Amino acid sequence: MKMKNAFEVKNPDFALSPHTGMTKKHYVELAKYLLERAFKHVNSIDTPLNFPIVPGKTYPQPNAPDWRYRSAEFEALERTFTLAGPLIHIDPETTINGINLRDYYSLQLYNAFTPGHANSLPLPEDLPDSNYQFTCEFGGLFKTLLLMPDTIWSHFTEKQKEEMVVTISKWAHHRTTQNNWRIFNIVTLSFLKKYGYEIDDELLKSHLLWVASYHSGDGWYLEQTYNYYSISLFIVYTTIWNRTFGDEYYPEIAEIIEQSAQKLMESLTSFFGRDGYINMWSRSICYRTWVSGAFPVAFMLKEKASLDGGWARRLCSGSLLQFVTREEFFCNEIPSLGFYGQKEYMVQNYSCAGSPFLMFLPFICLALPDDSPFWTAKENEGMWETMGNESQRTILESPGLVLVNHGKTGTSEIIPGKVYYDDPNYSKLVYNTHFPWEDHNPQGGTSMEYSYRSQDPRDVRGDDVNFYLTGLAVANDSEKNRAYTISQSMLFNGVRNDVLYRQAIMRKPPNNGVGYIIDLAEITIPGGVIRVDRSRLAFEYELTLGHFGLPHLNGEKAVVKQFEAEGKKVITAAISGRQVALITYRGWDKLESLVHQNRNAEADESTVVYAYKKRMDKNPPMELMITVMLHKMDDSEWTEAELSPIKEIQIKEIMKGVSPLGANITLQNGDRYEIDFKDIDGKRTC
Repeated sequence: MKMKNAFEVKNPDFALSPHTGMTKKHYVELAKYLLERAFKHVNSIDTPLNFPIVPGKTYPQPNAPDWRYRSAEFEALERTFTLAGPLIHIDPETTINGINLRDYYSLQLYNAFTPGHANSLPLPEDLPDSNYQFTCEFGGLFKTLLLMPDTIWSHFTEKQKEEMVVTISKWAHHRTTQNNWRIFNIVTLSFLKKYGYEIDDELLKSHLLWVASYHSGDGWYLEQTYNYYSISLFIVYTTIWNRTFGDEYYPEIAEIIEQSAQKLMESLTSFFGRDGYINMWSRSICYRTWVSGAFPVAFMLKEKASLDGGWARRLCSGSLLQFVTREEFFCNEIPSLGFYGQKEYMVQNYSCAGSPFLMFLPFICLALPDDSPFWTAKENEGMWETMGNESQRTILESPGLVLVNHGKTGTSEIIPGKVYYDDPNYSKLVYNTHFPWEDHNPQGGTSMEYSYRSQDPRDVRGDDVNFYLTGLAVANDSEKNRAYTISQSMLFNGVRNDVLYRQAIMRKPPNNGVGYIIDLAEITIPGGVIRVDRSRLAFEYELTLGHFGLPHLNGEKAVVKQFEAEGKKVITAAISGRQVALITYRGWDKLESLVHQNRNAEADESTVVYAYKKRMDKNPPMELMITVMLHKMDDSEWTEAELSPIKEIQIKEIMKGVSPLGANITLQNGDRYEIDFKDIDGKRTC
């Protein structure tokens, strides 16, 4: 029988951890397993950690300057220390493939930080004045060393420390970028100050005030748009900073961080599926489980965590097992650049082969004492144990996020509301833990997106006089206009009477965004959503609305079925263990399916079912598009009851609140919802 080339939990402890079998000793075993694979690229203690370069958009590119290769090496060294540091903390004599970890990382970091060594890092003055990846990696390293200084810092002689501090200090004081990167400078500067080295105190304080200014509420911080960085950097890194430095030196700023972390913990668990699955959402998705680092941090807070230790460990363990148990997760013996496997379209150009090791940030849990509730509490499933088939919704007004936990399917969803650009990492209608997002398809039918194509003859001709009213043709890319585009921004308009309102802006100014709006109204139901969306699209157009993509696993295509009944159209698609259903009541011409190539997170081929409409009036009227989107995590047949959640639809040209085109929706269970877009443009936030 072929041995599985992935991690398996050996001798699971189902008494303490009935759901995953994972206890502290299994975390140690997993960390060693991952490093054993990584250290296949290390011949001896003198060999720098250097992983094979992955062709494609990631760095270093061919003919890149030498410092770019040094950056990739340093990133591999620092990010694997995310695993090695906690192992050394547990046992300083830990060896991997015959190499003592403490000796290896001490030597390699000493070489990197000692000017003049063959493997030393460049100094900022040796490079054009800009920001560089080195700053990020210094922050990651000294975050670990603040928490666990016993790992290697105490291993150096005073002379070695003095030699290294020159490089460390220069990068700590160097230019940084935007908001979250300031945390890297903060951590490194704080480490230097804590251990008696001179720093620019005013610069440190300035960075701290900048970071604190980005706190937005609900425990979230602004990071370009809102994303996982708010949790993994603004909460995890800074809480470690609090306990090891901030409480003593900057107690007022530390209190801001403490309060935001406590607030974040109230909703943290809602981001995860019942089995601990993490949602593929926002950029840097190759970091995967780094957001799970917030679970051990919950037990580093000053006040007793509101989070149950057994549930925290269950979710943390489940998120790790989601990946490390899959053979396709590994490429060149290390975590692949993708989500489940190597996928070029899913990564950014600032990543390199070693980047994914940041996903092992949760292993800071090994710094928790043995009597921490994170280790001692019996695994449980928290709210899921009493949810039944209902769906629970958490509304985070400040970042404009709505979290939905579906008791019926065990999946969790992120519904984004403050996105100001078109990017599948952020701009989809919803993200689901068990149906990872697909890349945009310019031919239409994009998964979980409204996808728009202009049929305005002025666009088709390549003329653009729509908005300038001069009668003059303005340069316009007619070829580009033949492709479908996704929303250019997503706006959050609040929740009223249990209905979530957002807006998808399909074109932005100067292309007159007020003529390209889809007003979104959503009713959460068990295992899905009822959409009552209002199109305000001013000229001729085509539109598609796609469901979750279904990967073709083991060469098996999705089974698609379609039928009409009682005034509705239904299309379903199924693969083993997963199904979707799309039901349209009005506002659409037909339902179709497409097989996509190289867009899905799990397979090179996938199926998407979608709704389609085409409107060729010069001035199309507003329309309500009423659809139901359902999903399942089993192979059972869809029942008539499941496919008929709506009992009655009353379309109102003028609502009682004196606003145009809304509806009253009555569900089969008797629940009633009023869809009223009154003043929606005045309630938008982004």
